[in-house]
Amino acid sequence: MFKKKILVIDDTEFMTKLISDVLMNEGYEVVTASNGRQGIEMVRIEKPDLVLLDVVMPDMDGFEVCRILREDEGNNLMPIIMLTAQDNEDDKLTGLELGADDYITKPFNTRELVSRVRNTLRRIDRNRWANPLTGLQGNIEIQSEINQRIATKQLFAVIYADLDNFKAYNDVYGFASGDRAIKLTADIIVDNVRSYGNQNDFIGHVGGDDFIIVSTPDKAEDIVKGIIEEFDIKSKSLYCEEDLKRGYIVTSNRQGQVMKFPLISISFAIVTNEVRELISHVQISEIAAELKKKAKSIPGSSYVKDRRKA
Repeated sequence: MFKKKILVIDDTEFMTKLISDVLMNEGYEVVTASNGRQGIEMVRIEKPDLVLLDVVMPDMDGFEVCRILREDEGNNLMPIIMLTAQDNEDDKLTGLELGADDYITKPFNTRELVSRVRNTLRRIDRNRWANPLTGLQGNIEIQSEINQRIATKQLFAVIYADLDNFKAYNDVYGFASGDRAIKLTADIIVDNVRSYGNQNDFIGHVGGDDFIIVSTPDKAEDIVKGIIEEFDIKSKSLYCEEDLKRGYIVTSNRQGQVMKFPLISISFAIVTNEVRELISHVQISEIAAELKKKAKSIPGSSYVKDRRKA
């Protein structure tokens, strides 16, 4: 199994050995550097997944090392956790302003060290797979979330969201406006999941104008109703006054025929394991595709929930 690699940059031999032993016992690969210049070179050679960086070192302190590392765009996704013996608020702010991801004050509890390393790596991994426009998780994390709910036999609801008439809007208003519509949709979804959902609900961006929410059956319809209400109001800001008054836009369809297209609306499919067993994300996707087709046949924003037992 692939091990995450951690670089420890610290001029104290005792501290370097302590941190290395703790992290290796947790299954990490550890490499070390005894000063800032060596640490910068080790980052180039070893390409670590995370750097633990001491602040107080001779010749080049941790702040300078952090600044130099962050100047290289290739290190932007590499997390840096700074270590200091001084519980000084100014030092913490300086480190964070230079691009550090977290701060640990010495002496520290080994459990705190492991937890901060693990949580930072987990957060960075999530960000690597996030959609650059919306910041929401993509297909890998979506599948992982659904599979985890299935494996742990939780009661869950998977909500698929899809914009209606989005291609026509994109053709008339352009890609920049299309991106604005997708970002607006993502923000509305996030707001309503926070308002009506559970604390551990999941939101993903499949791509384009398709989104997924993983919640619980008792929250699903409230979430969807809240999104529809807010979307139908705020989506009007995406159009010019003339198109709003007409209630449609004019453009060519996929066959090249000039047609009238309604304003953007949003359709939902809700798939739950309330009354039937769901065994894979593929099965859930197939059910959702059928439900979305029904929802899209209804004028305006709407949703269809699967209530079948088989």
